[in-house]
Amino acid sequence: MRDAFHEDLDTITDQLVEMTRLAGSAMARATTALIDADVHLAESVIAADDELDAIREKLDALSIDLLARQQPVATDLRIVVTSMRMSSDLERMGDLARHVAKVARLRYPEKAIPAALVGQVVEMGQVAERIVAKAGSVIASKDTEAALQLEREDDDMDELHRRLFAALLAERGVYEPETIVDLTLLGRYYERFADHAVSVARRVVFLVTGEFQREELDHESVEDDREARLLG
Repeated sequence: MRDAFHEDLDTITDQLVEMTRLAGSAMARATTALIDADVHLAESVIAADDELDAIREKLDALSIDLLARQQPVATDLRIVVTSMRMSSDLERMGDLARHVAKVARLRYPEKAIPAALVGQVVEMGQVAERIVAKAGSVIASKDTEAALQLEREDDDMDELHRRLFAALLAERGVYEPETIVDLTLLGRYYERFADHAVSVARRVVFLVTGEFQREELDHESVEDDREARLLG
């Protein structure tokens, strides 16, 4: 029974790592669709989000089943419960990549990003990919030092977000209102994507040490939903 239980725990970890891979791929492809005005790529990102949702549902069902059958305690309990929270973060990251793809689809055949700001958006996409890849490594290795480093690297995304907002302020009157709305939303999507990766890293630290760090994302999920409705 215990061997089967730990095999299930390994399965949960593998599925969480797979979710980071899918979320990273989704954001990379969504960024390309955004920059190139590639509506077919955007549609593929939107459709592929169902796979992340399905993995989360299966992972949560397995976790609930383990809680009922095994009644784990101590570290094993933390693994199961924390994994359910991590799957929520990762599923949310997929949603944010989908939101980016929806901006690309909304503005097609035009490009949503002005030429002067393409470099900043590309860089935000690259940072997002790097952070989610490191989140996957942290989940697999349970490396708390790497988890804390990932949180510090989130500062890069925050700085890019500030720069994007500053550029919009500096060019008031230059861009059309819809462009300003798009870029404001996109900046938040990339920033929140990185924030959820940081949340995953914090949960790994809690899983290993039992020390809890206060979460700051609950209200942001509500804001993400509200913003997504603007794009349909």
